[in-house]
Amino acid sequence: MQVKKKLLDIVRDKVRFKHYSYSTERTYVHWIKSYILFHHKKHPVEMGKDEIESYLTKLAVKDKVSPTTQNQAFSALLFLYKEVLGIDMSEWNIQALRAQERKHIPVVLTKNQSAQKSNFSYI
Repeated sequence: MQVKKKLLDIVRDKVRFKHYSYSTERTYVHWIKSYILFHHKKHPVEMGKDEIESYLTKLAVKDKVSPTTQNQAFSALLFLYKEVLGIDMSEWNIQALRAQERKHIPVVLTKNQSAQKSNFSYI
């Protein structure tokens, strides 16, 4: 009797077969697991374009992830559908709400403010 492998074990095997790094393996498994849990443990074969869009939109809106993080999650899902499940997503045209780039405003102190912070005085 042959035991069926679990989906995440199949993902791990496929990542290793393609010689991806261990950190990529962990990251992909994390995002795929998160995707499945977000949809109440529904199997990815039963899901499609709408579920991927809702998950990626949730990452951007609710979780407020960076665009890079959202892209990483999307890459993991692409790998899952294309490489593991053998499902062609090229015609799906996924339109998720994109994460916004955070604007970093630098904080600049004057010499006096800096001196006050470090208990140092300028002459």
